[in-house]
Amino acid sequence: MSVNVIKAIDGEEYVLLPTRVYQALRQSIDKEMARQNAGEYVPFELEDYIDNPVAMARIKANITQEELARRMNVSQAYISKIERQDKVTAKLLDRVNKALSR
Repeated sequence: MSVNVIKAIDGEEYVLLPTRVYQALRQSIDKEMARQNAGEYVPFELEDYIDNPVAMARIKANITQEELARRMNVSQAYISKIERQDKVTAKLLDRVNKALSR
């Protein structure tokens, strides 16, 4: 596996990692970043950016909108629509969770 290194204007170098590698190293990375940036480092939390429970459940299940649509026997456009809604009914969320558990 090769990694890409990006050099910032200030000379700092950053490494791009595949998501699966980052996930495996995430706890160690968060601890080291917190140690180096005492008080300044805020770890990334998906919940801080995703409000819709359908989108959150789908992302945590690591599947695409297309895959969820297939499992629910609906269109990808429908999944996109419900993921843009501010509120989702308990009945719909239950249906999504059942589809995700397959």
